[in-house]
Amino acid sequence: MKKIFVIGSSNTDMVVKSKKLPSPGETILGGTFFMNAGGKGANQAVAAARLGGHVTLITKVGDDIFGKQTIEGLKKENINTDYVFTDKTAPSGTALIMVNEDGENCIVVAPGANSQLLPADIEQVKNISEAEIILMQLEIPIETIIAVARKAKANNQKIIINPAPAQKLDDELLNGLFLITPNETEAVLLTGIKVEDETTASHAANIFLNKGVQNVIITLGKQGAYFQNKNLKLKIDAPSVQAMDTTAAGDTFSGAVSVALTEGMNWENTIKFAIEAASISVTRMGAQASVPYRNELDFQ
Repeated sequence: MKKIFVIGSSNTDMVVKSKKLPSPGETILGGTFFMNAGGKGANQAVAAARLGGHVTLITKVGDDIFGKQTIEGLKKENINTDYVFTDKTAPSGTALIMVNEDGENCIVVAPGANSQLLPADIEQVKNISEAEIILMQLEIPIETIIAVARKAKANNQKIIINPAPAQKLDDELLNGLFLITPNETEAVLLTGIKVEDETTASHAANIFLNKGVQNVIITLGKQGAYFQNKNLKLKIDAPSVQAMDTTAAGDTFSGAVSVALTEGMNWENTIKFAIEAASISVTRMGAQASVPYRNELDFQ
């Protein structure tokens, strides 16, 4: 089976669901509290594993109860944890999340040990050259992402970057990238183009392609996703669902794309597969708790 290596963050998410999100200085009573495993790296690893992928997660946790719980949880998901490093000086990453009744959220992340996942740690991962796909996000130091990308490009490995949380990316990182998966907000920051429809999505995709990215998927929330490379343009619609919590939708999508590609699906089927998985995730509360298993998808 082809291997997926996910390099990224792991957090413990503390979630409060209430009728609305508070304004600055406002206190709201009546919320429901949940605590879940999260972090974009761990979320995407769990998504890929539940959907049938052979997954290794490279991340860093603190030497604390949250770190120990993270490792136990990953093992239960059949994820290889040989390269979950423990930092003796920094706490495990945490995220405070508020969700309103429409499923919209706002999130503050305290990175903790995630900010200590450095290029020297990646050097210890001797079998990373076996990865068919290397999937990364932006909740770890950018220097680590660039170092991984340089090495992987030299090995002709496929790198997928989910550019979240949104930040500017160096042209060197984009050049030669196999796939980038921004949402509309991230696409605006990275290209300067407000993505509102297929035409504007195509304009944004062209900017990525001109910088050397091979394939672009712009996720459009309830409107589905837009794909473009040098030979193909696709707009795939999403099913209509009642969203409860969108926290890990993008992570589920990226994990699903990785699995579909290792299974040899074409781009249209890859995106349909990923959209269905993400659409299921938004109907449930939590990050990893919301990620579906393969047998829950109609699209197999």
